[in-house]
Amino acid sequence: MTAMNATSLPALAALSGSALGGLTSFFATWLGQTTQARAQQLLHDKGRRQELYREFIGEASALYIHALTSDTPDPGEAIRLYALISRMRILSTPPVVAEADRIARQVMQSYYEPNKSLDELHAMLNRDALDPLRGFAEACRTELEGAGGRGSASWARGWVANPS
Repeated sequence: MTAMNATSLPALAALSGSALGGLTSFFATWLGQTTQARAQQLLHDKGRRQELYREFIGEASALYIHALTSDTPDPGEAIRLYALISRMRILSTPPVVAEADRIARQVMQSYYEPNKSLDELHAMLNRDALDPLRGFAEACRTELEGAGGRGSASWARGWVANPS
């Protein structure tokens, strides 16, 4: 029995080493692929948010100028603006959504104010009062740079594990 243990010990050690090496290789590959998938998801999510913000800025800008120069709201455009905000509630951080809500309220409130003449618009431009989107743009930049909750890697880990 001692002779058998002496001859089978090297074989058992080789078999154990081979199994351990295989498991190590498997886990290293799995970890690498998981990390790569997570990075790809982060880039995809960031791209979706960038496109959403681009659409919102275009719609809000056009609607704001229309509100400043007209008494008649365009319900179709207003609904589109609120639809974009609803999409932000799914993808964006609370500060971005709050800024988008503030802009929508400001745009809708502008319809109830007297129309602005070209001279008044020029004066607003000179006082930086014609840029209601500045706070929104800054909130978006902060989020996309990763300082905001959903823009950070910690949020993305949960997002990748539970994609919707």
